[in-house]
Order: sequence, then C-alpha cells, then structure tokens
Amino acid sequence: MRVIDVVITVVWVVFWLYWLAASFGAKATQTRSRSSAMIRILIVIIVITAARAGLFKGHTATIDNPWLEGFGLAVFLAGLGLAVWARAYLGRNWGMPMSEKVDPELVTTGPYRFVRHPIYSGIILAMIGTTMAVTLYWLGGVVLLGGYFVYSATVEERNMELLFPDAYGAYKRRTKMLIPFVF
Repeated sequence: MRVIDVVITVVWVVFWLYWLAASFGAKATQTRSRSSAMIRILIVIIVITAARAGLFKGHTATIDNPWLEGFGLAVFLAGLGLAVWARAYLGRNWGMPMSEKVDPELVTTGPYRFVRHPIYSGIILAMIGTTMAVTLYWLGGVVLLGGYFVYSATVEERNMELLFPDAYGAYKRRTKMLIPFVF
C-alpha cells in the first residue's frame, strides 16, 4: 500500500469519527425521511461489497503521478476542511440528510454565505480529491454520492422554504446550491 493511500484512509477514518462524535450534540430530530435510511443502508452495502472485492486497492486504475497525487491530496483536505467548517457553523442544527430538527434555525454565515449546502460540497470535493490521488474507482462513488446529495439538497430546500418562507427565498436568490457562482 502506498503512503498516499494510507494518509487518505487515516484522514477519512478520523473525519468520520469526528462526524460521529459531533452528532451527539445535535438538536432532537422531528422527522427523518425513510428514503434517507434506505440510501444509507445501500451505501454501507456498496462500500462493504467494494472493499471485499478489493476495489479500494486501486489495481490498474491507480494514480501514479506524484503531482496529481499531491494535487488530489490538497483537494481532498480542502473538501474535508470545508465540510468541518460548515459543520461547526451549523452547530446543534446539524442532522442527517433530509431530517427535520426541533426549533430549526436558518444559518447563513460562514461557508453558508457562499453555498447553501457546503457540507455536501465539501464531501464531494474530498471524494474528487481521493479519486485524483488514489484511484479512478472512486469516481463511481463521487457520481453516486453526488446524485444523492443533489436529491437531499432539493428535499431540504423545500422544507426550508416552508419553515422560513421569507428569509429562505432571499437567501436562495443570493447563493448557489453546491458550487459558488455556478450551481
């Protein structure tokens, strides 16, 4: 196993352990979408199947360019940094995708000044960095998770428009969903 593989694997594990630990301080959840639970189960099954099949070892699709590996590592770290920054600004309002919190607040500061869903943006960016640095096989995960995040963001935005009819419309007009100035 290459050093870049180990570094990225360790940082992903630390990130998800932080994410789990930080979830204990979140506000109570009012409702959670059934499709959200099913998609999480599907993602776990896909990851376990891929790991057992050896897809994370890279094989012939392994990146062998030190410049691309370095750039991929930088993109990976920037993505996780964005997700952590956004999570810190959400504070107790954070929840699983498409969940509804008791006494929600509209957060429009920090990274939320630039995009409405910076956690999703950050995780997608980190996966793109992993793809560039480790193996092209991660591209499939980027596409699957990216689609799921766009769907989740769309559902969450409908809920936010109902909860904050005046404020969310104005916020939505001045920011993009996932990519600043683009989408």
